[in-house]
Amino acid sequence: MAAVGGTFCRLFDRHSSLINFRKLFALCVNGNVQRPFSSATHKENEVELGDSTLAAPYFARSRSKQERLRNDNTLPFSAFLTDNFGRRHSYLRISLTEKCNLRCQYCMPEEGVKLTPRGQLLSTSEVLKLARLFVQEGVDKIRLTGGEPLIRPDVLDIIAELRKLEGLKTIAITTNGMNLARLLPKLKDAGLDLINISLDSLVPAKFEFIVRRKGFHKVMEGIDKAIEMGYNPVKVNCVVMRGLNEDELLDFVALTEKKPLEVRFIEYMPFDGNKWNFKKMVSYQEMLDRIRQQWPKLERVQTGHTDTAKIFKVQGFKGQVGFITSMSEHFCGSCNRLRITADGSLKVCLFGNSEVSLRDVLRSGASDEELLQIIGAAVGRKKKQHAGMFSISQMKNRPMILIGG
Repeated sequence: MAAVGGTFCRLFDRHSSLINFRKLFALCVNGNVQRPFSSATHKENEVELGDSTLAAPYFARSRSKQERLRNDNTLPFSAFLTDNFGRRHSYLRISLTEKCNLRCQYCMPEEGVKLTPRGQLLSTSEVLKLARLFVQEGVDKIRLTGGEPLIRPDVLDIIAELRKLEGLKTIAITTNGMNLARLLPKLKDAGLDLINISLDSLVPAKFEFIVRRKGFHKVMEGIDKAIEMGYNPVKVNCVVMRGLNEDELLDFVALTEKKPLEVRFIEYMPFDGNKWNFKKMVSYQEMLDRIRQQWPKLERVQTGHTDTAKIFKVQGFKGQVGFITSMSEHFCGSCNRLRITADGSLKVCLFGNSEVSLRDVLRSGASDEELLQIIGAAVGRKKKQHAGMFSISQMKNRPMILIGG
């Protein structure tokens, strides 16, 4: 541990004009990097800021744990990305921007959000450096999110560079579809494997009400273009909100009859500024019951252990439907996902309000090993499960648009 401490002292000497690395290290290890909208309000999630020397026992455990995992052929996955409950985090979601050309009610507060200054967002080289590091440790799937990732000017370059990473099997993107039809040929050439497109209504006027902008036909054009170019399935994400679009469930399912779509119904989730309440949430079971009234032979489809969606299929239909049941039936026990926000913060849980600024660590001149130690400390603090929808609704967290989904 003395060697580690010496390393940090040398870093401080070399970069004293940038940051007090000791304080930064303490902040990162204790998971208490403060943002004006992420201070803890839920007792279970409060973390006391302590002296950086408290990290010593963790790193001793981390290194020995890493050696055990890598010496055991049955557990070859990186210790830094394995939490205390044995969950291996092989899926990384990177937000490329906080900006969006829509204003979806469940994602962005009506008054908008204060955007992070450009210089405090991750640069292209920083995005790629972090991606490389995570892939070297076992991440095999990266999803690019936003905001709206397709409005970032260098999104094609980022995908092309990610495609070069050895060990990365899947590059996916979640988009609102507004620019998809125009960009999709180049996206596919760059190496994009999977597409999720957000669409919350099949009624143009209602679509405009939900997203506070026009553009329904552009989104539908993007979906058709993805099918035309051979993406199968094309995933369509629909956040279901009572009194708004739950009456369209059957219409969305009917889309899967002739098209290779996977329509994914997402339970309405609480985030800052989206005015969530329990009465607006339509549960998975309620949605399933309503669909089965129309299609009694709706069949469950077997999925992988870490898949978030419960998948069903109507006999004879080309596509299928899924349910993201984060609120009524959480899937925390099989979670394999980590998130990096556009401003470089690592979130180990979508609903957690503790963050670690990897951007600040990068810009302090930290080595890959030091970055991994900080990442490992954050992953090691990941809780067994989220606090439950009622507690989450009372906790301070970022608006969805500033997380990246």
